[in-house]
Amino acid sequence: MSEDRLIFQYYKNKKVEMNPQKVNSCTKSILSILIGIALDKGFIKSISEPVSSYFPEQINKQTDVRKRHITIEDLLTMSAGFDWPEFGEWNYFAPMVFSSDIVNYVFERDLQDNRGEKMNYNSGCSHVLTAILQKATGMKAIEFANIHLFKPLGITKTNWFEDSKGINRGADGLNMCTVDMLKIGALILHEGKWKNIRIVSSEWLKKSTQPYYLTYESIGYYAYHWWVRNLKINREENSNTEMIFALGFGGQYICIVPQLHMAIAIASELYEDSLKPLRILEEFLIK
Repeated sequence: MSEDRLIFQYYKNKKVEMNPQKVNSCTKSILSILIGIALDKGFIKSISEPVSSYFPEQINKQTDVRKRHITIEDLLTMSAGFDWPEFGEWNYFAPMVFSSDIVNYVFERDLQDNRGEKMNYNSGCSHVLTAILQKATGMKAIEFANIHLFKPLGITKTNWFEDSKGINRGADGLNMCTVDMLKIGALILHEGKWKNIRIVSSEWLKKSTQPYYLTYESIGYYAYHWWVRNLKINREENSNTEMIFALGFGGQYICIVPQLHMAIAIASELYEDSLKPLRILEEFLIK
């Protein structure tokens, strides 16, 4: 998508085009936008707030007092320090989904590192963020999103699954149409504006898409629930062209390349190789 023109689209069939698709962990990046809107509107005071202010009973009972100092920002960057081998022995799966209380499951995990030391992929952080959003706004994440993000963008076909406590699954719960994923990308490309209407502050988007931690070199840097990667334009290692992107397990993508004025959305089911679309983009499309 360049200068608000749709350059190319392809769908396997009409059903795929018209119906919401699983976006898996692209949910996380959309949640990041919602946290920014909640900050803009004063529902959340600061991302420096300790998470314990939202869950005092659950966190203060923990024997490791370091958990009391974990902040919203630590959750956004997945640098809270929990022992969470999602990209290791859990093999891209978080067993928290079987828990009757996912938020408590996250807090019960041991700390492997001090907060802010390193990023370790953790879908539990994302779920706690939707729980915070719900507590801060008095609305479920889907309700808040419909009012402040989806409806302003003309996104009407969505579904956001919940846990047993009625909290939207912040890690992977969203279903949406591919064309609506592209609208999210265009919103980032236009620094938080949609048809000259301010949806989220440009300050938040700039801060939330800065590269902070490099744990997985094959993917890129991690920001506030967004990934950031330096593209190899024309196979040049130092092309200095950044791509900001959401990545879902199975190959769902929302990609934004500001220098090229480009946004791209991909919905696929490549569960054997989620990074295949990323390689295709770099090799054949973005030159």
